[in-house]
Amino acid sequence: MKVKIGSSTLELVQGDITQQDTEAIVNAANRTLLGGGGVDGAIHRAAGPDLLAECRTIGSCDTGDAVITKGYRLKARYVIHTVGPIYHRSGLRAERLLKSAYQRSLEVALANGIRSVAFPSISTGAYGYPLSKAAPLAIRTVANFLEEHPEIELVRFVLFGPKALRAFEEALERLYPSEKV
Repeated sequence: MKVKIGSSTLELVQGDITQQDTEAIVNAANRTLLGGGGVDGAIHRAAGPDLLAECRTIGSCDTGDAVITKGYRLKARYVIHTVGPIYHRSGLRAERLLKSAYQRSLEVALANGIRSVAFPSISTGAYGYPLSKAAPLAIRTVANFLEEHPEIELVRFVLFGPKALRAFEEALERLYPSEKV
């Protein structure tokens, strides 16, 4: 499913983020940037050991912030690492921190001249953020950014399973009811 937002495209697909041919993919990282499970582990395995070596030189990343590295063995030239909130620990700050993770990732992309970005569903796996709350927030945050920054031509949400894809499709349809391309 896709919609046009100004001259940009926002797209939803089910698949493997490590296989995306966008200029950058976003890693749902942990604060250490040293790999882990889920999306983070898959990206580190696919990119190879040079990604871990570069991440070690960065040190860490705060929740809601983002940093960039090379993509190494990935199709994507870059990996933008962002740290989403752990839902049950973040309380009232969870929404602000998740929005910031998406926003900062796009700001980093823009600052590096990146025109196409693939996102996973940040914080909805091991970090426990409910899909029903995360999907609308992610779609709204990205759509608002694209409205103001047409330099980014494509944002693709790459959802791992049908449940996540459905949640994002419903959120996109609510925000843009008749805009499908």
